[in-house]
Amino acid sequence: MPRRWGRWRRARMAADAVRPGGIDENSATGTVTEGEVEPEPVETDAPNLEAATGKSDAGVTESSETGSAATDSAGSGGGEEPNADADANDAADTSDERDARAGRPAGRRLVIAVGVAAALFVGSAAFAGATVQPYLADRANVATKLKIARTAADAITTLWTYTPDNMDTLADRAANYLSGDFEAQYRKFVDGIAPTNKQAKVTNNTQVTGVAVESLAGPEAIAIVYTNTTSTSPLTKGVPSLKYLSYRLFMKRAQGRWLVNRMTTITSLDLTPRL
Repeated sequence: MPRRWGRWRRARMAADAVRPGGIDENSATGTVTEGEVEPEPVETDAPNLEAATGKSDAGVTESSETGSAATDSAGSGGGEEPNADADANDAADTSDERDARAGRPAGRRLVIAVGVAAALFVGSAAFAGATVQPYLADRANVATKLKIARTAADAITTLWTYTPDNMDTLADRAANYLSGDFEAQYRKFVDGIAPTNKQAKVTNNTQVTGVAVESLAGPEAIAIVYTNTTSTSPLTKGVPSLKYLSYRLFMKRAQGRWLVNRMTTITSLDLTPRL
């Protein structure tokens, strides 16, 4: 580089000497004397500099173009990222919509299943209620009839079972099963037979063989009682008196208890052996 600079400087000085108004021929630095060799024209590196400058300009242009391209590519790349994000969001939304659509039929089926189950439950409950209600009513009637039958059997057993020793208390014992006028009638009957039976030492034993509730209507009921009655006395020399009797008892409920307010004899069959 110093060598080129020296050549260029000498060429410049020579050019100044040739131009009018340049350096004076008589000047010490610019005078040409005999014996001196005229300076040869020196090639400068201007073309090279121009070429280099052109190359540098081209490089700058290329670099600017490259930078622009890079900027464009960067810009395009930056634009592609939002597009990719938008596509991803669209895909996610589409997937969510598909999931929602897929979930809707399942939700509807679940609601329908629950509704059907509830309807079946209500229907089964109604059917069970309709079936159980008569069953419970029948059971209640059965329980009531059993209570009536027991009361009727106990009443007949008490009324027609006695000995000479407890004949005086028979009316009081029977009063636990009787009511109204029938109680008074039975007491009068017992008072009439007590002296004779006590004198004859009559023992009467009644066994219930069967009971049936003929009817039940609210607080009123009718029961039929079948009995075998055996009577013994020393006057008959130990020969028992056998009778088959059936009674119809008209009963009424009072204060939670079933009481007999009337009684009639249905059948009376004397099976006493005749000697």
